[in-house]
Amino acid sequence: MADQHKPEQLNAPWEKTFDKIVTPFEEFIHDEATSGLLLMACALAALIIANSFLAESYQHILHTSIGFSVGDWHLENTLHHWINDGLMALFFFVVGLEIKREILVGELAEPRQAALPIIAAIGGMVTPALIFTSFNLGGEGIMGWGIPMATDIAFAVGVLVLLGNRIPKSLLTFLVALAIVDDLGGVLVIALFYTEQINFDALGIAGALLIILIACNLFGIRKPLPYFLFGLLLWLAMLKSGIHATLAGVLTALIIPARPKYEPARFSQHIRKLLDRFDASHQPGQSIMQNETQKSILQTLERGVHMVETPLQRLEHSMHMPVAFLIIPLFALANAGIPIQFDGLSTVLSHPVTLGVMMGLIVGKVIGIAGFSWVAIKIGICTLPQGTNMRQIFGVSLVGGIGFTMSIFIAELAFLGQPELLLMAKTGILFASLLAGVVGYLWLLILSKPDLTNQSPD
Repeated sequence: MADQHKPEQLNAPWEKTFDKIVTPFEEFIHDEATSGLLLMACALAALIIANSFLAESYQHILHTSIGFSVGDWHLENTLHHWINDGLMALFFFVVGLEIKREILVGELAEPRQAALPIIAAIGGMVTPALIFTSFNLGGEGIMGWGIPMATDIAFAVGVLVLLGNRIPKSLLTFLVALAIVDDLGGVLVIALFYTEQINFDALGIAGALLIILIACNLFGIRKPLPYFLFGLLLWLAMLKSGIHATLAGVLTALIIPARPKYEPARFSQHIRKLLDRFDASHQPGQSIMQNETQKSILQTLERGVHMVETPLQRLEHSMHMPVAFLIIPLFALANAGIPIQFDGLSTVLSHPVTLGVMMGLIVGKVIGIAGFSWVAIKIGICTLPQGTNMRQIFGVSLVGGIGFTMSIFIAELAFLGQPELLLMAKTGILFASLLAGVVGYLWLLILSKPDLTNQSPD
């Protein structure tokens, strides 16, 4: 019989967090899956608004001019432009951090392990671009060839997470690595092929700022503020240079330090000594606010944690949530509002741009991802991820056809000042992404069985 006089132990919510250790990858997957659902809701809301009595107000808000001046210097753009060129720079900053982490310590760190997602991603970019080009060769929409190359990592991860333990974790890891390479490809395509007329003076200033950022890394500066300030100046220089300003986010991210100041062993010894002092300084019945020694020890502990954690880790952890739950949903609200004329829908769907985007995302991704993977495995360049089969890779290739965020972003660049072609491209992106998500989910649901080994008995 339990001791009735034993005091009841109460755990506050924050105390329970110490009992649950989540790996960075698990946290990333959770955030991406939740972001995917929020993204879906915002895209749907934008579609409803754009096809309702609020459509005119929606467009008026997006085209509201916002600007500021410093002396003779003036910068003014529409709200839509600020979202796509300003806030999305933070999205690309996080993309850059993810790319750097994956290359240093993730799925892309080991050549043998990285081979399959890299080959699959290349196939998933080249084939859709070729299919789009075949529909638009010699036509006015040819500049949209980069649109179907993209895979939306948040949406795609969200689809696989919905399947739970029906799919192996290695398949989810394969998709994330593939999508990261896909993002890198998208960044390169934007930089090389969707650049306006170059202002070499502004480009020279951008180069000088890049050198300053590299110097900050080499001199061991770990505080985020200098990187943020020089990154902001780099964004302004890129904005004036003609190269798309969001690339400043990627370049800044790639320069963020990825080495800790303290080695783990040294950190452990230091922390143990501090905890012993913390315990020895405890005064029964006294609040920690009154205990100067414990307060100072806690501050030292906080600084020590930041020193053993790399700046790259800290920034990715702190920036991922606002980008996933604020910036990307805002982008969806600002860009997914497409007026759909159902009486002329057949004309829209038969347009070369719409067909090129849809066939590129649906057929091109399957041929590129699954086809290139099959060939690479057959000739012995790489092997399947542990616990997976080609049917599951085929399912991932279907899900890879969800192009949403990056596809819409590239469409905005490709058809700048061409609203009719932009409408065709966005319509193709939405229809293809919806079809790819539903068919990919059903394919994996039907072919996969739940893993009962990880479930606790009733």
